[in-house]
Amino acid sequence: MRKFISNVHPLSSGEWDDFSGIWQPFEARRKTVLTATGETEKYLYFVTEGVQRAFYLSNDDKDATLVFMYPPSFAGVADSFLLQQPSRYYFETLTYSRFIRTTYLQVNEMMQRYPNFRSLMLTMLSHVLSGVLERQIELQCFSAEQKFRALLKRSPHVLRLIPHKYLASYLGIDATTFSKLLGSIRID
Repeated sequence: MRKFISNVHPLSSGEWDDFSGIWQPFEARRKTVLTATGETEKYLYFVTEGVQRAFYLSNDDKDATLVFMYPPSFAGVADSFLLQQPSRYYFETLTYSRFIRTTYLQVNEMMQRYPNFRSLMLTMLSHVLSGVLERQIELQCFSAEQKFRALLKRSPHVLRLIPHKYLASYLGIDATTFSKLLGSIRID
């Protein structure tokens, strides 16, 4: 985690010592819902093993995958965690997963104590927002093939990590179209 954070925004050794001290190990079995719609996200997770996803489930049970998480990355329902409001999404493990996690109160205390830590959080949120806006363009403007190619360019390894039905949901295309694209596009 230290290397991951240092690549985003370095912390002083004292800030890092305090930050690294607020984390506890946690693990979950495959297909475990860690946060459900209507619950407030209590934890910020850092993934050390496994694959997870956040997804929306409509009233007619249509499932839309919003984001995948895998090592090394932060995980959880970010808006629910940061705003301390009920989640509109589910956060579940797709595989057996190991994390370290901390609470909102501990993160908030770090932000109050260290202006540089607030800068780290702002920088990370700026990267997340940039990614969300880029993905919004892909979902609204790209054809199924263009979405598939963009995913392969950005994260080719996910084809081995994540079941294809979830990748199809993430791209906003049906599983049959995803399967046809997988068979017709050369993957380097």
